Amino acid sequence: MSFDCDVLVVGAGPVGASLALLLAREGLSVIAADKAGDIYPLPRAAHIDHEIVRVFQAVGAADDIMATSKAAARYDFLTAAGEVLLSFDLAAARSPSGWPASNMIHQPSLEAALRKQIAVSAKAQLRTGWELLSLDPFDDGIAARFAAPEGEQALRARYLVGCDGARSVVRDLCQIGLDDLMFDEPWLVIDTLVVDPARLPDLNLQICDPARPTTCVQMGAGRHRWEFMMLPGETADQVMEEAFIAGLLKSWNVEGAVILERSAVYRFHALVAETWRKGRVFLAGDAAHQTPPFAGQGLCAGVRDAANLAWKLGAVLRGEASPALLDTYQSEREPHVRSAIALALMMGRTVCITDPAAAAARDAAMLAQRKAGEPSGGGLGGPPLANGCLLEGSPAAGELFPQPWVSVGDQVSRLDDVAGPGPWLIARDAGPKFAGLNVLALDDSRLKSFAPDLAAWLDRHDAAAVLVRPDRYVFGTGTADPLAVAWARALLFR
Repeated sequence: MSFDCDVLVVGAGPVGASLALLLAREGLSVIAADKAGDIYPLPRAAHIDHEIVRVFQAVGAADDIMATSKAAARYDFLTAAGEVLLSFDLAAARSPSGWPASNMIHQPSLEAALRKQIAVSAKAQLRTGWELLSLDPFDDGIAARFAAPEGEQALRARYLVGCDGARSVVRDLCQIGLDDLMFDEPWLVIDTLVVDPARLPDLNLQICDPARPTTCVQMGAGRHRWEFMMLPGETADQVMEEAFIAGLLKSWNVEGAVILERSAVYRFHALVAETWRKGRVFLAGDAAHQTPPFAGQGLCAGVRDAANLAWKLGAVLRGEASPALLDTYQSEREPHVRSAIALALMMGRTVCITDPAAAAARDAAMLAQRKAGEPSGGGLGGPPLANGCLLEGSPAAGELFPQPWVSVGDQVSRLDDVAGPGPWLIARDAGPKFAGLNVLALDDSRLKSFAPDLAAWLDRHDAAAVLVRPDRYVFGTGTADPLAVAWARALLFR
C-alpha cells in the first residue's frame, strides 16, 4: 500500500503548522493542507505562555516569534471605579521553561515564522488553497479528497489530524459532537496600531463594569486590543460603526495614540469535542476544544495538543510503541484543557456581570477577600498531566520538566538545545545505555553548565534519576534502571 505521507494535517494555522514541524522532527513525512491561500493578515490570538515558546524553540521558530512579541508583567481585574478584584503577577518568578511566563503576540507574524521553518524542512510540506471534501478510512490509513487550485486532489496517509478550527470539517465528517459548557457571549474586538505607547496601559486589564464589561490588552508588534461585551439589543453592524467605536474608546483617551486596524464581532464559547479520536483521525486545537479568551489559553492549548500527539505518533509509526499509546492523547490532554476552560469561565463569569446589584455584591465580596489577605489571582499555570503515559505514584510525574538557561557573554545555552530531541534519562551517575533513550549523567560534559540546576531538581524530589518524555513532561523519577524498564513497558502497554 502506498502513502503520500505518514501524517496528513488538515489546517495549517498555528496549531497545524506546529504539529507539522513537530512530526517532521520525529522523522515522519507530513503534508499540511490549508483551505486559505495565505496567512490571515490580521491579529486573532493574542497570547502564548512560556511552555508554548519552548515548543517553538524545539522547531527553530522561537527567536523569530519572540522578536515580534512582548512580555506581559501583570493581568488585573478592576471594578468600574478602578479597584483591584484579582491580580495575576506574570513576572514574579522565572518560568520553568526560562522564557517569559506570558507573551503577547502578533499571530500573522507567529504563523509566518512557523511556515518559514516548514519551507526549509526536509520532511514537511505545505499545500495552500486545499479545501477538504471527504475522508475515507481504510485498514492501514485514511484517504482524503480536496478541492485545490489545480483541481480535485486525493491524498493517502497513515494518520490524519484535524487542526481546522472551530468550524472543523474534519470533526463534522467524523460526526463528532461537542460538549457545550454553557458560555456564549458576543463581544466586539477592536485591534489598533500603536502610535504613542506612553498613553496606553502597560498591563493587561479586565474592567468589570456592569455598564459595559471591557478587556484591554497589549499585543505584539506595536499593537493594542480592546474587547467590549455587546449588550442586549446591539447588532454587529451597529457596534462596528466608526462613530460607535470612537465612543467606546473615548473614555480611554487614546485619540491620536492608536489607529484602528480592524473590528470584528466574536462569540466567546466553551466547548469540548466528545471524542478527539476516531480510528486514524485525531482532532487538535479549536477543532477539539474552544475556550473563552479570558485566560489567554486558546492557542496555548492547541500547541500543547500538538506537542503531546506528535511524539506519540512518531513512536508508534517507528514501531517503538503500541498503537494503544495514542489513546493517552485525549486522556492526558482533556483534563488539562477542561482546567484551562474552567479558569477562563471563572474569569468570564466574574467579568460578564451586567446587573448593577449583582456586580456590587461581587465587588464587595472580592474586595473583602483581598483586604483579608486571601489569595487573589496568582499565576496562570495548569495542573500536571494525569491518567496517561506516566509512572503512576512517582514524585513529579506529569509535571513540566524545567529548562535551565546559562548565559556566557552574548551567548545563551538552553538545556533542550543541548540535550536534543527524544526522551531523556537524566541520572546523577553514568550508567548503562538503553535503546531509544538519551542517557545523560550529571557529569556529562554537555550538561556541565546545567548540572547544578538539575542536581537541585533531583534533590527536591529525592531522586537519583528522572525520565523526561519528548514533550518535556516528567514520566517519572527514581533510579535509572527501573525507570528505563518502566518506560519501555509504558510504551508497549505491558
